[in-house]
Amino acid sequence: MDGTALLATGRFSSLRPGSGLPPGWRPLTFPKISRHTRYLLVEDQGVTVVKAESDASASALIRQVDIDPARHPVLRWRWKITALLPGSDIHRKDGDDYPARLYITFAYDAGHMSLGRRLRYQAARLIHGDIPAAALNYVWARRAPPGTVTPNAYTDFTRMIVVESGPTHVGQWREEQRNVREDFQRAFGFPPPRITGVAIMTDSDDTGGRATAYYGDIAFLPLTYEKTPH
Repeated sequence: MDGTALLATGRFSSLRPGSGLPPGWRPLTFPKISRHTRYLLVEDQGVTVVKAESDASASALIRQVDIDPARHPVLRWRWKITALLPGSDIHRKDGDDYPARLYITFAYDAGHMSLGRRLRYQAARLIHGDIPAAALNYVWARRAPPGTVTPNAYTDFTRMIVVESGPTHVGQWREEQRNVREDFQRAFGFPPPRITGVAIMTDSDDTGGRATAYYGDIAFLPLTYEKTPH
């Protein structure tokens, strides 16, 4: 594969285990949540990856980016969880926890937002601070079937997309691929603006449980590579 065509937002495999947070990535914490998830670089099966450990906690690792989804719509990543999270429920606030999530945030695009949605977004920013105007949240769910697309239990500025579900592949590395441009169009009903951020998150604050996940390399590619092998 032509390396110039690939935008590696998370090339964790090139780093040393135990060398701190990946360069360009920073912790993302949330108001009113005092317990934070622990992220560290570890070696798994001979490859450096990010390990996330959550104990009734929530926080993310985020990297700011500027990516045109029309040019690089294909998102690839790999992840692994050690167990499902009891109580996780995609439709309930008290179940809005996942052993593994991958967030994609998008720029504010007033041209595709109704007046009502713009007003709700402005109100949400007053309450919650600098939140994305739109986000896709790829998750490993407990029961919701893969392919499920639904608003987040807390905010309709985020759409949840179930990629993995249930116990079948627990403990196994899973390689995923999504067309972000198509997912955004299906979730929000209009073309995606520029991608502004990529985040990984393992959380268990709503359910009060524990979760462990591993995240491998993350990259965006042109559509021409959508069908190529990893």
